[in-house]
Amino acid sequence: MGEWGFLSSLLDAVQEHSPMVGRFWLVVMLLFRILVLATVGSDVFEDEQEEFVCNTQQPGCKPVCYDAAFPISHYRFLVFHVVVLSAPAALFVIFAVHQAAKPEHGGAQGQRARRLQPFYVGSVVARIAAELGFLLGQALLYGFRVQPLFVCRRRPCPHRVDCFVSRPTEKTVFIHFYFVVGLVSALLSLAELAHLLRKGPPAARGSGCCHRPQERGPAPGQPAGAAEEPCHPKAAPARGDLTV
Repeated sequence: MGEWGFLSSLLDAVQEHSPMVGRFWLVVMLLFRILVLATVGSDVFEDEQEEFVCNTQQPGCKPVCYDAAFPISHYRFLVFHVVVLSAPAALFVIFAVHQAAKPEHGGAQGQRARRLQPFYVGSVVARIAAELGFLLGQALLYGFRVQPLFVCRRRPCPHRVDCFVSRPTEKTVFIHFYFVVGLVSALLSLAELAHLLRKGPPAARGSGCCHRPQERGPAPGQPAGAAEEPCHPKAAPARGDLTV
């Protein structure tokens, strides 16, 4: 679990800029993807190559048949899926931290929110593209059922070779579960994108008081405090920043 801790903390930093539907996506990502993959997935797929048995002793036949049956290991494919899905969020966090490090001036909060939103929308679009691409790749590479028997006819196998996959039913259930989680994640990302586009450009939140660059003393002949203009709070704008 240690290798997943950094990725989980990085994704957790995104929720500061995410709307509510984006936080639901984050919960799905952390609980039903990273946690399940780290605890259950490693046990399901850790022995798939060792327990891939073929009824031949021909040297080199078993590795060739395994490569034909599984061009990419299920577990490595799913891990790569999680990493690619997390990359847009990680890039956005880096950009947000860079913007937060800049010195603030009057109205800087609203300007920063306006600069961040296009990058956040872009990260959601990249996440949707990665999600749909991996769902399609999973369907094309593995289908939706792990067959217990794989028939291999590749060289250097001398003849038709029957190979047997370990725990095919358990792996089939896991693949179905992960595919459904991917569909839910894609729908949440689409809903988040629609929410962001409908919401429009953000504006700075706050009390609406005017910002004074520096304090000035009263002009000659004026009483103390006369140089200060009254600050009337403004009503909060209809559209907020990236958070809700």
